[in-house]
Amino acid sequence: MSKDLKDKTVSELERLAVELGQKKYLAGYIFKFIHVQNGHDISALSTLSKAFRAQLIEHGYSISQLKVVQSLSDPDGSAKFLFELPDGERIESVLLPEDKRKTLCVSTQVGCAMGCGFCATAKVRLRRSLTAGEIVDQVNTADQQAGTIAGVVYMGMGEPMQNYDAVLKSIRILNDPAGKGIGIRHITISTCGVAPGIRQLADEDIHPRLAISLNAPADALRDKLMPINRTYPLAELLDTVRAYEAKTGQRVTFEYVLMDTVNDSVLHARMLVKLLHGLMYNINLIEHNPYQGFEYAASRRPRIQRFASVLKDAGVETTIRFRMGRGIKAACGQLQAGYAPARARARDS
Repeated sequence: MSKDLKDKTVSELERLAVELGQKKYLAGYIFKFIHVQNGHDISALSTLSKAFRAQLIEHGYSISQLKVVQSLSDPDGSAKFLFELPDGERIESVLLPEDKRKTLCVSTQVGCAMGCGFCATAKVRLRRSLTAGEIVDQVNTADQQAGTIAGVVYMGMGEPMQNYDAVLKSIRILNDPAGKGIGIRHITISTCGVAPGIRQLADEDIHPRLAISLNAPADALRDKLMPINRTYPLAELLDTVRAYEAKTGQRVTFEYVLMDTVNDSVLHARMLVKLLHGLMYNINLIEHNPYQGFEYAASRRPRIQRFASVLKDAGVETTIRFRMGRGIKAACGQLQAGYAPARARARDS
């Protein structure tokens, strides 16, 4: 069982307090100290008795804290945080300004096993999954450094559905009104199309927004761009989306990264409209962000606009997400955590 108090929901903290012979309500003080006051030192938790604080420390409990290795700002208002985890692994989070609100794009894994051919994180490969506490602390730290975080998108390094339990627990912690109280409609999980995870999410008692990285209107092309499609092809994925929408009553966002002459023609747009017919959805078109060593180029602006026009003429709610954070390698598909594995960094130091 985790000894990190940041990794626990209020109900888990309540059980811990009772197990240690303390009053159940004291869990609320711990949760507030961690998630409202951004506290890290149990001995400074003055709303608890000295005896209880000593008891927690004696039993090996602590409050984890990510190390900020680097923070970078882009002229467009976005920012990137490079975090080091307790075992020396590294992840990145991206702050996105939206009108007067700040949204944080968080990572859920060190690296990624999905192998998408247009994403820099795929080159890192999967090192490990994050704990709920490590996911939450990205928000807590950014909140301290940049001001109140009003929204969270699980679109950073890693595939959230392959770290399902920790992701859902982190959402419960971030959504809890006793802590950050981030509204569930301001939290989005983005998946490359892991159908079992979508089915599991449909059965939960909370439903954050769901986004699916689609990027192709046919299996042959999607197989090439996204290996996950060979496991969960489009027919199965979209059947899962239909079931999700029927259970939750919520529409899905499809994300579509546009690559020059690869998936951005008028024909591709028409095929996409036909493919998604009958679903409740909107589409985010995303400019591809090239990275050294990748074969795909970004679509030209006129092709992006033409693609969007086809969708809009068909009645599809469409948003174009032009590049943000590209100058600091913080744009969609560019997160690589300045990557060198922890063992390699230790060897070279």
